[in-house]
Amino acid sequence: MQTPTATPATAPTANGFTFKGWEEHPVGPEDVFPRLARATVTNSFTGALTAPATTCSYTVAYTGESVGTFAGMELVTGTVDGREGGFVLEERGTFDATGTHCRFEVVPGSGTGGLTGLSGTGSFAHRYGETSVEYAFDYELAAPDQSA
Repeated sequence: MQTPTATPATAPTANGFTFKGWEEHPVGPEDVFPRLARATVTNSFTGALTAPATTCSYTVAYTGESVGTFAGMELVTGTVDGREGGFVLEERGTFDATGTHCRFEVVPGSGTGGLTGLSGTGSFAHRYGETSVEYAFDYELAAPDQSA
């Protein structure tokens, strides 16, 4: 798999994203554990993966106050290494009072446009209070279509 690298003089060495929006709604009783919630989230990515506004949908399972797991899908429209298109990330993670840990994978066959054939995995760790989150994304891009 290809790990994106940046040239020191022209690009940042870290890839990051910021939360642009978070809306969460309980599913069932709110005052018991475990409990469920649905969250709709918007993120903005910079780095080798650039996307001004993704769309995420998560199911969150709280096993205690500020402790639990989540799973969801994120629709990404943007560029990877300058190639434009879209794809979907499948995400799973855990959280507690200190932060969030997540692993993600490109949904096979979800790449469109210049990102057709994209595959890859990644992760991030977010500490509460930080406004930007660094992420790792190891990926492979199919060779560009030369038949056009």
